[in-house]
Amino acid sequence: MKWRSLEESGPWQDTRPLRELFAERKALIARYVPPETQAIHAQVIAELKEKGLAGRILLVGGKFLAFTLKDHNDRPVSSVELLSKGGRLVICFFRGRWCPFCVGQLEAMNPIVPQIEQARASLIAISPQTVKQSFFMYDQHKLRFPLLSDPGNQLARQLGLVYRVPDYQQAVYKRTFVNLPFVNGDDSWELPIPATYILDCEETILYASANEDYTERPEPAEILKSLEMPKRIK
Repeated sequence: MKWRSLEESGPWQDTRPLRELFAERKALIARYVPPETQAIHAQVIAELKEKGLAGRILLVGGKFLAFTLKDHNDRPVSSVELLSKGGRLVICFFRGRWCPFCVGQLEAMNPIVPQIEQARASLIAISPQTVKQSFFMYDQHKLRFPLLSDPGNQLARQLGLVYRVPDYQQAVYKRTFVNLPFVNGDDSWELPIPATYILDCEETILYASANEDYTERPEPAEILKSLEMPKRIK
């Protein structure tokens, strides 16, 4: 199945809420993906929710971890340097370029980059995929913000976001040519659950959202609102 990007939908920008765009993708999955495969993905989500993974993330008021990671052009990006300008930092953790919901989320963030910058903030997105994979994603989807690679999920692991893809789901990915060892550059079969943070210039967390269900992400409008009123948590 080929997942159309928003750019491929036409010369206009699709400004519908992310939940509507995701609803379309879910409808395609329900129509074309075998029920037994859908059941496996649902089982993994249920197991992660039972473990309460999202509840372990750093919460509002806590201090984020300083980091330096390579961007899609293989250049080091430092959180300290980004925040030293006195603004704020929006961070989206995502699974990889192979995930249609990750693609949808990052494309939906693209149009609000100017508004994020007007709010004196920066936007970055982080995944365990290699620098080369991040470059391909950045170029293919015409993204306007840096994609950073987190080798071995080292940063995501410190934040409590990482889980190992169970063997029964690995088999599904292998059948559908989702080669995580190749995409991520290691054989751990580990992924982060999607998460979004907003930090102030002192690395204090102003907003935190995480969900074991990779088909659910914060609305771009919610991120903008949180930049205006940064005392909320989801």
